[in-house]
Amino acid sequence: MSHEAQMLLGLFLGIAVMIILVMKTRTHTFIALLLAALIAGLIGEMAPSEAIDAIQDGFGNTLKSTGIIIGLGVMMGGILEKTGAAERLAYTFIKLIGKGKEEWALGVTGWIVSIPVFADSAVVIFAPLCKALSRVTGKSVIGLALAMACGLQCTHAMVPPTPGPLTAAGMMGVDVGQMIIVGAALSIPIFIASILYSKWIGRKIYQIPMTDGTYDRKEFKKEYIKTMEELDTIMGEKELPGLWNSLSPIIVPLALILCKTALSLTSIESGGFYEAVNLLGSPIVALAIGTTLAVYGLGAKMDQKQIIGIMNGSIKDTGIIMLITGAGGALGNVVKVSGIGDVLGSMVVSWPIPAILIPVIIAALMRIALGSATVAITTAASLTAPLIPVLGLNPVLLAQASCIGAIAFGYFNDSGFWVFNGMFGLTEMKDQLKCKTAVSMVMAGVGVVELLIINLFI
Repeated sequence: MSHEAQMLLGLFLGIAVMIILVMKTRTHTFIALLLAALIAGLIGEMAPSEAIDAIQDGFGNTLKSTGIIIGLGVMMGGILEKTGAAERLAYTFIKLIGKGKEEWALGVTGWIVSIPVFADSAVVIFAPLCKALSRVTGKSVIGLALAMACGLQCTHAMVPPTPGPLTAAGMMGVDVGQMIIVGAALSIPIFIASILYSKWIGRKIYQIPMTDGTYDRKEFKKEYIKTMEELDTIMGEKELPGLWNSLSPIIVPLALILCKTALSLTSIESGGFYEAVNLLGSPIVALAIGTTLAVYGLGAKMDQKQIIGIMNGSIKDTGIIMLITGAGGALGNVVKVSGIGDVLGSMVVSWPIPAILIPVIIAALMRIALGSATVAITTAASLTAPLIPVLGLNPVLLAQASCIGAIAFGYFNDSGFWVFNGMFGLTEMKDQLKCKTAVSMVMAGVGVVELLIINLFI
């Protein structure tokens, strides 16, 4: 067996062992992910010490970018939920958009927000709103949250200035403005398909969040809020905080992050203003400010013991989310360090397939191997860019093909997969695969159809 074949075998065996352990034994997902990473590394001919180092580095690097954000986000979310602020936002949200359109509204919100804001951060920030909407309307939190996550994924993967599509545009010599326009246009059919799927899965996985942090799983039923008048009556009987105090912990961090993104598109690269915006607009600082606003705005009438108790209670269950998220990053890093990703990419370039599908398949395989959509886009673009003169295809389409391929296969080694599952109470693997993994395939499938149709005319 060649070295390349052995590396691929190690990856597939590692994933297979992990799935069997999680589904058929009492092994915890965290341990199963670490074992998968170790198996992939050792069979891929990494030295034991190298495999352990790669696991530790991948775990640490993943939590370095997500751990603090998750911690701050759930503390803020706990205050929003316990004070009734999330319920106030849900009520206002429904009043503005009308009942029955919650999935579409959350999806559009995600589509817009993810252009300046990292998708995983936005999932954490908007989790309280999704849960409150579920409790108020009676709709499954899974369908609502998945719709929001799909909107986030569309622009995160396809529209600059997010890092992946911006890098692809640069590598292929594509004007960023063109990339934004084409990416936004191509994302619309993908977005529509994903929302329809989210509405469907919300009926199949009918799960309502309870006020104590647990989830009530039951058979699907029609929403128990029938009319806006009934909703007004129910909400009018409750003492809820004001709209600004409820909204500011969410809107202020988003605005700060957006300012940092906007500044990065200008020629300003130094000075006190630049440093201040960079500091305040970093997700960690922005979320810390949002949490502080929640403490002193929504918790103004509470004593110190109460508000600290709410935050402690909210964060106590996040440890396992962080462990599993870090283990997913460990698996991705082992595959990256071992060179398995490079083997997958080189293999696809030689396949006899339509040229427009080359970057799609490379990116999809990179997403399978590494978990990161951004890394998948970058790898596919770097391997495809030298082929542009030979392929004779529109560089914008090739750049977007790299982005569309990276949407596929959101699963075990993707930090966003575990953040979503942990935030919204999905513990069964079959349910996890039905949500983030299945919808990622639907989205990528629609994107491929778009590319093939456009390629016929351009």
